Amino acid sequence: MTILAFLLAVGFLVAVHEWGHYRMALACGIKVMRLSIGFGPVVWSYTSPRTGIQYALGLLPLGGYVRMLDEREAPVPAELLPLAFNRQALHKRAAVVAAGPLANLVLAVLLYAGVGLYGIEQAAPVLSEPPAGSLAAKAGIHAGDRVVAVSRGEQPMAPIASFEDMRWVLTQAALSGDDIVLHGASANTQWKLPMSSMPVSEFNAETFSRIGIMAPFAQPVIADISAGDIAERSGLLPGDLVLSVDGVVVQDAASLRQRIRASGFQGSAELQVWRVQRAGREMAITVRPRVLTQDRVSIGRIGAAIGGPVEKVVVHYGLTESLMHGLGRTGEIASLTLGVLGRMVVGEASLRNISGPISVADYAGKSAASGWVHYLLFLAMVSISLGVLNLLPIPMLDGGHLMYYLWEWLSGAPPSEQWLEGLQRAGVAVLAALMGIAVWNDVARLLL
Repeated sequence: MTILAFLLAVGFLVAVHEWGHYRMALACGIKVMRLSIGFGPVVWSYTSPRTGIQYALGLLPLGGYVRMLDEREAPVPAELLPLAFNRQALHKRAAVVAAGPLANLVLAVLLYAGVGLYGIEQAAPVLSEPPAGSLAAKAGIHAGDRVVAVSRGEQPMAPIASFEDMRWVLTQAALSGDDIVLHGASANTQWKLPMSSMPVSEFNAETFSRIGIMAPFAQPVIADISAGDIAERSGLLPGDLVLSVDGVVVQDAASLRQRIRASGFQGSAELQVWRVQRAGREMAITVRPRVLTQDRVSIGRIGAAIGGPVEKVVVHYGLTESLMHGLGRTGEIASLTLGVLGRMVVGEASLRNISGPISVADYAGKSAASGWVHYLLFLAMVSISLGVLNLLPIPMLDGGHLMYYLWEWLSGAPPSEQWLEGLQRAGVAVLAALMGIAVWNDVARLLL
């Protein structure tokens, strides 16, 4: 499923990108010779008898191109010169180049709008017990607190519909350094999180741990047990409600999971006394978590899934609201992406934020397994990344060509062939370096 979901995603998003170039070229009166999606051996092709355009599909859907009539590639008959790309006005050439990335961004808007119109079931914004020392713990947040709105920096208070919405606001605030205020369900209940006191260079699960908001509230119930593992050997059963561990009251599933993990920090776990409720009766059960090393840290494990059902809400919007939501979310993610890239350039953010094809494939498989709505949201996110990446002023990318056109507009003449060759080589080097970093990060996440 992971490989299929990845190939379908890449093939579809590449097709949308090239379709943008293709449609804009036709709209500008440029003769298109070929539209190809994918590389490698051609598995299907068709030539329109009316237009003469050849449509082709390659075996590997990892790229594509639109071939237009152009004197720089082959001689053009005199009667067709007005249809050649290189003979077009500057604004038409720029429009054709920009149309590919813009098609990806428009697709993201439509995908977010469609999901918003259809509705998606998400966890309610009810918080679990924050880890000790985190921003949320210091602010006084406790298990079961519900968030209904948030204020970020100087922006006005905005309603929070789901836990996912709140996590998105936290992500933006952490990367921008904006302090936020969470507003509770009770009047005058609010918690200030000074995000500016927590510089972030790499955003990952550890960042949310430092903030203190990691998972929605769930009862500390044993949901499932692995055969032969610690939980089963200790006598725990699915449905057991854990009341306390070594006399300390367990507030929710998140705090129980944290306590189990922390039991292995010293390299060996002590015997624990759990007080559980089963079928209305309380009983004591002794548990000694096993210790394993994960990401170079010793943690405790008992071989059980922990957490009762999470409160759910269905988030959906009307037609106009959905379109505005899609436009707003696409703009936010694009802006956030550009901000992180800019911080990486100046050394304020880690290069480990760059993900490569392995991570994208992993996310594709997980989102597809979660349902088609989640897969559409994944497509929207990747489509934004593809659009933003292609607009960067790097030679070989669409943004690089737009940079050439900007120079032509300012100077009145295109860059010389010598400059173009040098910039193309530099662009290849930059892209190769970025791909190398992305693949290295992917491998490191798998092995470390």
